[in-house]
Amino acid sequence: MNKDILICGVGGQGTVLASKIIAAAAVDEDNTVHSAETIGMAQRGGPVTSHVRIGDNAFSPMIPFGSAELILAFEPAEAVRNISYLKPGGIAIVNTCPVMPVTESLKPSGYEGEKMVEYLKSAARCIFVDSDEVCRPFGSAKFFNIILLGIAAGCGRLGLKESTLLSQIEKRVPQKYVDINKKAFLTGVDIGKKAVV
Repeated sequence: MNKDILICGVGGQGTVLASKIIAAAAVDEDNTVHSAETIGMAQRGGPVTSHVRIGDNAFSPMIPFGSAELILAFEPAEAVRNISYLKPGGIAIVNTCPVMPVTESLKPSGYEGEKMVEYLKSAARCIFVDSDEVCRPFGSAKFFNIILLGIAAGCGRLGLKESTLLSQIEKRVPQKYVDINKKAFLTGVDIGKKAVV
């Protein structure tokens, strides 16, 4: 399998854990994997981007522009910022709920994410997900990263087995949260299977 996956969001959303689960699951399925992360501002709510390249065709951890088969976007502005990585025929799975930047509290701009979503509708093939809605049954937005992984697996674009991903969730999530994270993942799988792209 050869696949380039870009994961983008802001610090605190679980993007790094999502990328590590994908990379480790791909290795478990006997793939070569290269990955790189930009996390310098992660603790301050700044942009976080992870590149995961699976297969023997990748000679660098960085995905070239126009080459990603899949973008997992945890925040709409970050989806817009990174959409140029998506290749023709690729899809982006995008959270429609914005995360307000720190600067918004200093000088409000009225950012609500709606313009970003409208732009993305015309710019790429997308599955849009409302994180507030899908996380409500779990009582916390902290499960969105695992739900998003499930959506990617369920729609068939991730290219990894559900069982392998669940095994990595068991290994990488604190034991007391494993069961609820597995439920979150399977909820995402159901959403992904019903998605039309």
